[in-house]
Amino acid sequence: MSSTKNPNQQSDESSKRKNSPITRREIIGAGVVGLAAATTTKSAFANTQKPVEPETAKANPNGRFKDKVVLITGATSGIGKATAYAFTKEGAKVFFCGRRTNLGEANVREIQAFGGEATYMQADVRKEGDVRNFINGCVQKYRRIDIAFNNAGIEAPPKSIAELSLEEWNNVIATNATGVFLSMKYEIPVMSRLGGGIIVNTASVGGHQGFPNIAPYGASKAGIMSLTRTGAMELTSKNIRVNSFSPGAVDTPMLRRALSSWGTTIETTAKEYPINRLATAEEMARVVMWLSSEDATIMVGTDIDATGGYITK
Repeated sequence: MSSTKNPNQQSDESSKRKNSPITRREIIGAGVVGLAAATTTKSAFANTQKPVEPETAKANPNGRFKDKVVLITGATSGIGKATAYAFTKEGAKVFFCGRRTNLGEANVREIQAFGGEATYMQADVRKEGDVRNFINGCVQKYRRIDIAFNNAGIEAPPKSIAELSLEEWNNVIATNATGVFLSMKYEIPVMSRLGGGIIVNTASVGGHQGFPNIAPYGASKAGIMSLTRTGAMELTSKNIRVNSFSPGAVDTPMLRRALSSWGTTIETTAKEYPINRLATAEEMARVVMWLSSEDATIMVGTDIDATGGYITK
């Protein structure tokens, strides 16, 4: 025999339940994940082994980054491209560079098609004049830089240290490390004049752990983490937050080229990661956006492990 409750009684009980604190038993029974889910949205239950598909919605001019100007280096493909798309969908104005003009212009058209605003300028971060002109171009158009994402980077064919030429070493260091230095050098004065800003640099799992045959890449990424910490300590008094994040294996054109040159496959690489898959560029974009948000005001001079558990396994 079923029983029914008075609707008013049900409402009262629901109200009491909604406003009552989470009990110790519930915390122990559900664990930390359960507590987080109880206090946030259901998206906290997203499956780590199955990444969320990229959003296809139109840009929201009143989104989380409304009226913010975001400068991005190396945004013609991969993580940079995904981050440019993500910021513009949240109302930001994005000014980005890369060496491949055809890809940069195509990205602008796609962003404009979903209602976002972006400007592409060809620039090579190995060249100081290009970096200076790129940042000046952003200021001339938008009068400010609120967020700078220094992301441009390249890989090199796998070779042992003894086999590397100085030219190969210098090319990777110049792009990945010196490019970040030059970007920060010219971003900092702009942000200082405006009273603050946020800088996010792309490091890598390769900067945390030694991998054979990629010495210049690993050295450049370790250098970025050190530069990030130094910059953070110099700039806190200027209200400029500097952080970095370290991707692991992210499914990008650069990684696919690297895997091919290493003679390995996506499937083999994925098995090395606790999440048993490659990360997506969109997941990295969400890390950058969090570091760039007001939710991360306490993050200063740190490097975020975005490897899907590789570093801590």
